[in-house]
Amino acid sequence: MQNINIGIIGAAGYTGGELLRIVINHPYLNVAFAHSKSQAGKPVYATHTDLLGDTDLIFSGEEIQELLNEKDLGAIFLCSGHGESKKFLDQYNVPETVKIIDLSTDFRNESNGFTYGLPELQKDKIKTSSKIANPGCFATSIELAILPLAKAGLIKEDIHVSAVTGSTGAGQALSATTHFSWRNNNLSIYKAFTHQHLTEIKMSLTKLQADFSKAVHFVPYRGDFTRGIMANVYTPFDGTLEEAKELYKSYYAGHPFTHVSDSPIDLKQVVNTNKCLIHLEVHDGQLLISSIIDNLTKGASGQAVQNLNLAFGLPEDAGLRLKAPSF
Repeated sequence: MQNINIGIIGAAGYTGGELLRIVINHPYLNVAFAHSKSQAGKPVYATHTDLLGDTDLIFSGEEIQELLNEKDLGAIFLCSGHGESKKFLDQYNVPETVKIIDLSTDFRNESNGFTYGLPELQKDKIKTSSKIANPGCFATSIELAILPLAKAGLIKEDIHVSAVTGSTGAGQALSATTHFSWRNNNLSIYKAFTHQHLTEIKMSLTKLQADFSKAVHFVPYRGDFTRGIMANVYTPFDGTLEEAKELYKSYYAGHPFTHVSDSPIDLKQVVNTNKCLIHLEVHDGQLLISSIIDNLTKGASGQAVQNLNLAFGLPEDAGLRLKAPSF
């Protein structure tokens, strides 16, 4: 088959760079353009230095509408900051033949005809969608920890979550809590009980358990590492560990990237991959679910490509069989 041409808006950031790395090596995709206001006219490898030798692509600049009007363009990824996607779609006309995958928060409430793009939640809907809102990174790890319980209608009490993320989750722009001398050998809480991903988490749970009305008590941590998320979730559970494992393994049986591990898990198992690994324990009537992902792949760009694969009828795992480092 002929490769699908894609464009990336906001290609100079962390998620844009991850998309480029995946798409350049994808068997069915071709990068038609990589747009960046700040890096226009410069080689892609000047910003994403690991791509030296992999591509001679030049960042495009202001001619966005001309790029969107190219007749063989199949899809665009929107990788600019939160709030920028709405502005972009108001300013430019994206042809109806071009699919849109947005990596910002702007349309995760499924407004403006967008479908919430968590394949493990609504794969069939994604397959028929032309506009997909990619989930947040924390939301992905937490939702994948809870969805099987919601599907079975077993969330009867509040859910408690503590989760830690790497520094790349904050984006590429420097801030007081992202530079090395502050982040290194440090740990801190931020946005406790108020994190923006709570809205989409609750929305997703009610899609599977319509009567879900309990609180999700979420405490996020900034970690002193660059990539990855570990979420530890617990809630009351009446069953045994064996019953919990059967519930989770059955739910994820048809999903190529989410796996239940019988052994304890650690973050390095998923870094640089599109996997989510889940480990279960039962303690005194509480089900503890540990969930790990890479915030830049399964939590962002890898999942965006997974959604594109589904929307175009490609193998769901195309271009995404990525291996974690062993050491």
